Formats: sequence, C-alpha cells, structure tokens
Amino acid sequence: MSTAPRPNRPVPRAGVLAIEAYVPGKSQGGPGVKVHKLSANENPLGPSPKAVAAFQSANALELYPDGSSTKLREAIAAQYGLDPTRIVCGTGSDELLMLTAAAFAGPGDEVLYSQHGFLVYRIAALAAGATPVVAPEKDYRSDVDALLAAVTEKTRVVFLANPNNPTGTYLPFDEVKRLQRGLPPYVLLALDAAYAEYVRRNDYEAGIELVATCSNVVMLRTFSKIYGLAALRVGWLYGPAEVADAINRIRGAFNVSAPGLAAAVAAIEDTAHVEQAVAHNETWLPWLAQELTALGLTVTPSVTNFLLVHFPPTPGRTAKEADAFLSQRGLILRRVDSYGLPDALRVTIGTEEANRLLVEALKAFMGGEAGHGA
Repeated sequence: MSTAPRPNRPVPRAGVLAIEAYVPGKSQGGPGVKVHKLSANENPLGPSPKAVAAFQSANALELYPDGSSTKLREAIAAQYGLDPTRIVCGTGSDELLMLTAAAFAGPGDEVLYSQHGFLVYRIAALAAGATPVVAPEKDYRSDVDALLAAVTEKTRVVFLANPNNPTGTYLPFDEVKRLQRGLPPYVLLALDAAYAEYVRRNDYEAGIELVATCSNVVMLRTFSKIYGLAALRVGWLYGPAEVADAINRIRGAFNVSAPGLAAAVAAIEDTAHVEQAVAHNETWLPWLAQELTALGLTVTPSVTNFLLVHFPPTPGRTAKEADAFLSQRGLILRRVDSYGLPDALRVTIGTEEANRLLVEALKAFMGGEAGHGA
C-alpha cells in the first residue's frame, strides 16, 4: 500500500492562497510636488490635540497595556449609554471583522456581504475557511432583498457596511431592521459603522438600538476616521454578551497598545473636535460634489467623508488616466478596481486647499490637458 508523497515545505491550508491581500491606497505623488493624500478617508483636521497629548504621555513603553481596555470601554459606554461588559476593543475595526468571522464561521459555512462591500469581508471569510458570498447592489446601494435571497442554510455571518465604503451610500434604519428580521436567528448580522459619525440623516441609526434588542447583531466602529487616530489602530465592537465573550476568547491578550488606548479615551471625550470635523465635512462634501458634477463627472450621493466619482470610458478621460494625471500633481486618490469599479475613483474630503486644487486639476484634465502631458 502506497502513500501520497508529502510536500517538501509547509503548505497553507486550503483557501489561504485564494486571498488577495488588501492593498491600501497609495500615498506618493509626482517628484517635487506637495502631496495631498485623498485616498484613505483620513480626517483632514487630524486628531484632537487632547488625544495627541494623551498619546505623548503614554510613554511607559516597557509595560504591557491593559488587556481588557477597561478605561476605553468605560469611556465608550459613557458616551453612548452602553454596557461596557458588552464592548470589545481591537486593533482597528479590521481586526474585529476578522475575529467576528473566525468566531462564527468556518469550513463549510458562508459569509455574505454586498457587491461593493469593504474588501476585508472577503478576506475575513477566506481566512476563517468559510466561503464568501456576494449579493448584488442597486444604484451602488446595498439591497436588502438581494441579501436575503442569498441567505442559505450555510450562512453564518452577514457583513453590512452602513454607510458603505467605497460608495458612500447608506441604508435607512427601517431597511436594516427588515434585513435583521429576515435572517435566521443563528446568522450574525455585523453592522460595520466606521463612518457613522459623519452621517446626518434622520432615518439613519448606526446599530446600537438593534444590538440592544436582538441576540444576533453586533456593531463595529473605529477611531481611524473622524477621530483621526488611523496610525494607532483602535476600534470597538458592541454586541450581545455571548458574542463579546466568544470574540474575547480568540483576540490577542494585549491587542490594543497603551498609547492607542490613552489617545482613544481622550479623543472620544473631546466632542468639540468631533463637531469641528463634522462641520468641515458638511461644508466641503456638498461643495466638492457640486463642483465635480459641474465638470460633467457623475458623483454617487454620499453621507460620508468621501465621494465615489465616475469617469467616462472615453480615451483620455478614464479613471485610470485621471488618477495618473492627478498623482503627478500630488493629488492622491483611491483606485477602486478591486471593488469592481474600474471606471471610478474614490476621493476623501480634504483640506480647503486640497479640495480646491483637486477641482482645478480636474478642470484641466477634463478640458484636455491630459493629452498634452500638462
């Protein structure tokens, strides 16, 4: 009786090599030009000065951080009126997305998300050994009927980015509730509300109410966006006690750094800085959308701090050519080919200087300078 030959090196388990690693937006421009990075949805105002001071004071680098993130969980609970025992903190919300899939899905299971959903959902599903399933969208918006139609007996997790990245669209709370009601009780609905603080719509709710009333819903948030702490990688999840317990069992014991914890506590308590960031976005989001539309570009309506801008397929006016043209001028936008949107670019709402420079550069691009290498 013969046995199959063994490989001569370690081999990843099935599915791992099917993962396309997440590629962040570029941050380099043309030589000798000032760079305006509009590719990662970062806060153009930066972090709260109080958060910076707290970060700088957390200098006992030889000591392990609080493995339970106690002060941060208490600060989050105080801000939103939550039970701190049901909050889990992580290395950005990305880690918590990965842990959610790992805790509740595995080989033979399915993880469901919408067509233009955040790329990490697919990565999280495959890393857990599960099968990613994609539901189509309508008008760049998650479609509850399509999501429910894609649910099978194998579905274990549904990821819903609300608002969604990279489209900037959102589902009203009634639609989110309809999605939850249509799911089997054993399917976990994970509401990724990374951009919730920017939304100013009366029919929007980030997910706290559903978590409070349902046993199969979690909400994820981040300090990387409106709080301006992207470099520190801090996020949090709020869910039923049983879900929080499961995720705590598999997360790293000291997964959030001490400087990150200190800065995040100060950031969430500095509501004035958050209000400034919201006010800046409320001024420049509609301005930029209007200016780009006036240039003949199609802009998907957004409730976030970024816009999805669609370019024509005309040679000399394509998204790829626009990206190269803008990059040479130090304006760095996000290609979204990997989201199935090769004819679009995602642009972060930047400083006043960056916003105005972008419009002027796109005027030149759409006016014909691209073909002359200008």
